[in-house]
Amino acid sequence: MSLGAGTEATMVADADERAPGPAPREGKSPTQIALERLRKDKVAIACLFVIGFFVLVAILAPVLVKIVGVDSDTHQELLNIYNQADFQSSREHPFGVKANTGEDLFYQWAYGARPSLIVGIAASALTMLVGVTLGLLAGFLGGVVDTVVSWIIDFLLSLPFLLMAIGIVPIALQRFGNPDSTGYIQPSRESTIRFIVLICVLVLFTWPTVARLIRGEVLSLREREFVQAARSLGMPTNRVVMRELLPNLTGPMIVNLTILIPAFIATEAGLSFLGVGLKDPTYSWGQTISQGVTYFDSYPIWMWIPTISVSLLVLALSIFGDAVSDAFNPQTRR
Repeated sequence: MSLGAGTEATMVADADERAPGPAPREGKSPTQIALERLRKDKVAIACLFVIGFFVLVAILAPVLVKIVGVDSDTHQELLNIYNQADFQSSREHPFGVKANTGEDLFYQWAYGARPSLIVGIAASALTMLVGVTLGLLAGFLGGVVDTVVSWIIDFLLSLPFLLMAIGIVPIALQRFGNPDSTGYIQPSRESTIRFIVLICVLVLFTWPTVARLIRGEVLSLREREFVQAARSLGMPTNRVVMRELLPNLTGPMIVNLTILIPAFIATEAGLSFLGVGLKDPTYSWGQTISQGVTYFDSYPIWMWIPTISVSLLVLALSIFGDAVSDAFNPQTRR
């Protein structure tokens, strides 16, 4: 006895319902989505290559100067009776040499990338550490902690950064430089003090901005359902902060970090140009620019090479920071 057409169709439909369907797609975290969007941004990738180039210059500076064949020695034989070089660039000295001393400018350019990047990265990391920590505490705990932290933030933001930076450096040199009776401080010791003070000044006057931003984010997040549920279940405060709040602050933290690094690099160059930043024997692009301004009419390459380097690095970091900000913003379409 054969089955009817209706019964056969019903059995086929039941078999289709029992057949396993395609496996559900695994969800992506906001960070994975942001990185995927960032990889598709060609401008951001180009900026990343520019950043990588200068990072390699800083890391491989000893190798580069050996390949080119330059050193840190003075070359008085290359200077004329006016203590200036008769050439802009040569095979032995691609960027020329300094007036009065004959020091190679390619050597100083290669090694000058190091302090700029170190100051930018170290100061940014410390700023984020202090700002995020105090912002989290102020926003989550509230009460007296929030009041004290907010008062400190308002006080530091009211101080003029440039005037304070100009004033703090000589005070630190006088306090920690151990000058002799003539006021002389060893150049290496002065350079180290200036380097440390510069990072401390940048961190001191920048963390309040980060802390205020993080505090606002935490004030919004602590009222969300997942945080309230964790607290109602008796989860310790440190676990609520580390497991519930901090992961949701990854986007703002990365965005702030990519903004701070180029800002600090530009600030270091500016302060070194004004004479309150880094000095010999620590080479700095800002310091080289300051020295090259005097000889701009007769020797423009002295100033233009570090100027272009600083501009390219800061521009690449700024554009890359904007791309990161857009990638972590779900409402942005690039």
